[in-house]
Amino acid sequence: MQKSDEKYQAYVQILEEELVPAMGCTEPIALAYAAAKAREVLGCIPDKVSIGASGSIIKNVKSVIVPNTNHLKGIPAAAAAGIIAGKPERELEVIAEVSQEQTRQMVEFLEKVPVSVDHIDNSITFDIIVIVFKGDSYVKVRIANYHTNIVLIEKDGEKLMSVPVEGESEEGLTDRSLLDMESIWDFANTVDIQDVKEVIDRQIEYNTAIAKEGLRGDYGANIGSVLLDTYGTDVRTRAKAMAAAGSDARMNGCELPVIINAGSGNQGMTCSLPVLEYAKEKECGQEKAYRALVLSNLVAIHQKTGIGRLSAYCGAVSAGAAAGAGIAYLCGGGYEEAVHTVVNALAIVSGMVCDGAKASCAAKIAASVDAGILGYNMYLRGQQFYAGDGIVTDGVEATITNIGRLGKEGMRETNEEIIKMMIGE
Repeated sequence: MQKSDEKYQAYVQILEEELVPAMGCTEPIALAYAAAKAREVLGCIPDKVSIGASGSIIKNVKSVIVPNTNHLKGIPAAAAAGIIAGKPERELEVIAEVSQEQTRQMVEFLEKVPVSVDHIDNSITFDIIVIVFKGDSYVKVRIANYHTNIVLIEKDGEKLMSVPVEGESEEGLTDRSLLDMESIWDFANTVDIQDVKEVIDRQIEYNTAIAKEGLRGDYGANIGSVLLDTYGTDVRTRAKAMAAAGSDARMNGCELPVIINAGSGNQGMTCSLPVLEYAKEKECGQEKAYRALVLSNLVAIHQKTGIGRLSAYCGAVSAGAAAGAGIAYLCGGGYEEAVHTVVNALAIVSGMVCDGAKASCAAKIAASVDAGILGYNMYLRGQQFYAGDGIVTDGVEATITNIGRLGKEGMRETNEEIIKMMIGE
C-alpha cells in the first residue's frame, strides 16, 4: 500500500484516533469528563447534580472502581470525581491527577450534594447527560456515541455548543467503512513504521506497565496470577495472563493509564499484550512486532465498527480474535492463516455476553485470547469452521458482518435484560 493511497492515510489516522490513553474504565471516565466540563462552565462546585445515562452506560459504570477515588464505585462517584478533581482538557485522563485532599472532598461532596441518576433512552446506545446546578444557574453537558464526543453545552438556557446527534453515527472520526481485512493485511506489511511508531510505542509502554502491576498486586480475582500458578509460564499461558492481569488491575482501581482500542481499555490490552508475549518468545525483532500490533489493532477496530462501542456482545471476543491474527503473523503465517484464525476464534466464543465492567472481565479476556490462539492452531493442522457452521459464513468479511449484526441488532434485547438484572428491575 502506497502512502498516497486514501486507505493508508485513513488507517494511520484511525490508529491515532483509537489508540489513546485512558485512566480507568472508559465509561465512568467519560462520565467524569462530562461532569468536569459542566463544572468548568458553571464556574463553581454545584449544589445539585442530575445525571441521565443510557442503559449500556449504567451497566458499565455500576460495578467498576473509579481510579483515584479511594475505591469508590458507581455513577455518582464518577461524577463527583470529575466535579472535584477533573481536568476536562485531559479528556479520558480527566482524573489522572488527584490529591488526597480532593479524594476526601469527593466523599464529602457525595454526602452533602444530592446526585440523581435516571435511565434515559434517546435511541442511542452511548448517551450521557450531566446537569449541574448552583442556585438558579445550571449547565448541561451531553456526550453521545463515543467517549469524548461532547455534543451539547448549555448554560442557563443558552446553547454554547450544539452538534446534531444523527443516530449512532460517529461524526468527526475517520470513516471506518474503509477498513477491510485484505487492506489491513496490506497496510500492516507495508506501513512506514515511523508513521505509527509513536502510537504503538505508547501502547506497548502503558499496557505492559499495568499488566505487570496486575501480576504484582492483589486486584479483583487475580486471574492473571491464577493462570500462571495453574498452567505454568509457557507463551500461550503468558499471553492470556498478561492481558488478564492488565484487566485485573484496571477493573479494580489501579491508578495507571492504558491505551484503549475502540473505546475500551480491556480491548486495547487484549489485542496488544498477547501479541507482545509472542513477539518476545519468537524473538521477532521490533519491526515485526510493530507490524503485528498494527494488524491486531486494526482487525479489532474493524470488527467493532459493526458491533458498536457498547453492546451485550463482549468486546474481548473481537479483540481476542484480532490478537490471534497478530500471533499468526508473528508465527510466520500469511493472509490465509490470519483470516482463518479470526473466523475460527469468532466461531468459538461469539456467544459471550457483556454484563458490565468488573473483575470477571479478566477471565473473559483469557478465554478470548485462548480462542484466538486455538483458532490459529486449528488452521495449522488443517482444521477450520466452514460456512454454514452457525454464524460463520462464506468469507471473513461476511462473517465479520454477521458478528456486527449479532452484536448490534441480535443482542439488543439481551442488553436490555442484562441492564434490568443489574439495576434490580
